[in-house]
Amino acid sequence: MEPGRGGGLADVFRRRYLLRLIVRRELRARYQGSVLGMGWSYVRPAANFAVFFFVVGIFLGMSRNVEHFPIFMFSGLILVSFFNETLINATHSVLGNAPLVRKVYLPRELFPVASLLVSVVHLVPGVAILLTAAVMWGWTPSALALGSAALGFAIVAVLGMGLGLLGAALHVFYRDTDKVVDIATLLVTWSVPMIYPWHVVRDSSPGWALDLYLANPVAEAVLLFERAFWWPTTDRTFAFPPHLTRDALITLALAVLLLGLGQYAFARLQRRFAEEL
Repeated sequence: MEPGRGGGLADVFRRRYLLRLIVRRELRARYQGSVLGMGWSYVRPAANFAVFFFVVGIFLGMSRNVEHFPIFMFSGLILVSFFNETLINATHSVLGNAPLVRKVYLPRELFPVASLLVSVVHLVPGVAILLTAAVMWGWTPSALALGSAALGFAIVAVLGMGLGLLGAALHVFYRDTDKVVDIATLLVTWSVPMIYPWHVVRDSSPGWALDLYLANPVAEAVLLFERAFWWPTTDRTFAFPPHLTRDALITLALAVLLLGLGQYAFARLQRRFAEEL
């Protein structure tokens, strides 16, 4: 089949067995020779949490200003880590599988999608830790909590996949794409209400800056995760931005459009992947 004439992401799901093989290979390669193996997927979020908690929560005193600050922060941390890992690994996915791309035709979208699924595997331990802590502080499931969590995850997954497809295609031709992605993920980490409440921006910035801040899709997803896991453990007096659910649904629709744009660009550029590699 001529590269670029396949079914795109639909071909990936028609070849689910091949997708499973690539995901298993990625996981084995990542933990090969490791003593803890998959246990590192628990250690890493715990280490990230400890660093942010002691620096921001204890030293800067944020834990005194935000009720149940550990859950507040960890709700955003695991989602931001999932987005950053997906975007970084998807951007490297085609170049990292150059021998396969050169030797045999297969849907090249398999590689970014596999990166997304590996990130999901690493997200699960973080969610398990978060849920355990939230339940200990009185969290109970509800339609609002589960719906907010599902919507927040959907936004980040679709956005990460769309940008990952675009980044993976561009990285084949422009090897400094990964540097741009690294800077972008650094900005994402500090531009979402993960270590501070969103009203800090509202109270210290002009209206246009707040609108720009809340237009960040990852920031909306973090707010949804906080509403899903942190807010039910508090006295529920904390006010989220108005129309959060409506705006999040619009963001999800825009993320789907971005996914279509990323798939289109990937399909056009992949015709030259083998030649460039």
